[in-house]
Amino acid sequence: MALPSCSFPRLKRGLLLLLCAITTLSCSIILAIWYGMNTDREYIHPMLTQLIPAGHCACQTSTTFECSTCLSCSDTGLRDQSSPAPVWRFDYRLDGRNQALDQMQCQAAFPGLFEDVARGEQYWRSHGALSTEELDTIPIKEGMARAFVSHGNLHVVSARAHGEDHRRKILGVLSSIHRALAGDGGRAVRRDFEFVFSVEDKVEDVTLPDHPVWVFARTPTEEAVWLMPDFSFWAWDNDNNAMGPYDQVVDRVERLDIPWSEKKPQLVWRGKPSFAPKLRRALLEAARDQPWGDVKQVDWAKGTNLLKMEDHCHYMFIAHVEGRSYSASLKYRQACRSVIVAHKLQYIQHHHYLLMSSGPHQNYVEVERDFRDLGEKLDPLVRDTDAARRIANNSVKTFRERYLTPAAEACYWRALFDGYASVWNSSVSSWSENLHYERGLRYESFVLLDSQQMLDFRAETAPHGYT
Repeated sequence: MALPSCSFPRLKRGLLLLLCAITTLSCSIILAIWYGMNTDREYIHPMLTQLIPAGHCACQTSTTFECSTCLSCSDTGLRDQSSPAPVWRFDYRLDGRNQALDQMQCQAAFPGLFEDVARGEQYWRSHGALSTEELDTIPIKEGMARAFVSHGNLHVVSARAHGEDHRRKILGVLSSIHRALAGDGGRAVRRDFEFVFSVEDKVEDVTLPDHPVWVFARTPTEEAVWLMPDFSFWAWDNDNNAMGPYDQVVDRVERLDIPWSEKKPQLVWRGKPSFAPKLRRALLEAARDQPWGDVKQVDWAKGTNLLKMEDHCHYMFIAHVEGRSYSASLKYRQACRSVIVAHKLQYIQHHHYLLMSSGPHQNYVEVERDFRDLGEKLDPLVRDTDAARRIANNSVKTFRERYLTPAAEACYWRALFDGYASVWNSSVSSWSENLHYERGLRYESFVLLDSQQMLDFRAETAPHGYT
């Protein structure tokens, strides 16, 4: 009788070898992708760039801004009913720092700025008015705060911060709100309202998209949230930079800027690829070896490739790339008399409705999210720098000298107060009858707290004497 074959051990050994090979290959791919997403080296192989997942970049989605109040009407002035001649017209040098413009002046000076407030107001009118009960369903997580305005004064109910960066951002938002209230001529009779805000990059980091939270940026589908100016209008200072208040940065830019003819006809960008590897490495690759390209990654630890914000203005073209979500650096780039080159944006900030990528009022150049048309868009402008200068001048006229001024910021905050309060359907009590304590600590007292007390603040546990 024939003996059975001995092939089974060989088959088992072959399968084990195949499994080991597959496991090794899978681990190598995972390790390569991890490296591609987290390294800040200037160059990685293009094949590895293709392997990097889009992740939070969601590279197939972008926002189209359709402003219903035309930018071309931005020179509108207030007119006397008895005379066709304007009696007041916004002037950058005279009014740019005036944070006490009244509502009619704000509307005349900044048409198109309040689009997202009107959108939020319309959304909540159709979804039921806001109330204290609605806010009570929102957990206050790290990077969030709850506050209310009563008799024109700002009160802090609670605030949670994960470290010093959060604390400074929360304080920056509260300070901006207080400043906008201080410049309001009708402050004493302003309607009371209560609100929750977040200083995190993304809505989903801290809350649900159907909560009426005030945020710095949103995607088109996050319709329940309200957009507010970001913290850095007040000031942006941390271990890596000390830029100061936004208007101070603008002052430096204006003082140190150079004539257009002396600017480098190149595209400049500095940043960390690991913040948004799919997007940012696409820019690095698109600009590599191009005569107009000065696109580099920075290394904060080694201090390599660093470039002061005002030195970006010495280039004719400045690239803008989103980070983990929005990038607060856009407005700093818009302070320069340079052409902003940005991919199709996914996140909306409060002033984005004024971006125009074509037409006589074009104020930036828009490219695809993978930058495949970067050369196609940039080459003609490098050849025709007069055309590029017109775009740069439009950017300055639109943003630096109008919609990003301290006056515009204050007007937006008060428009946000008015729009939000118009759908607020609850009273606001500054005193808790049940617990017998002040529900909120006045802003003026909150800023005097020790930094550690701000990290996890609740008004009901505030030390005696603060309430």
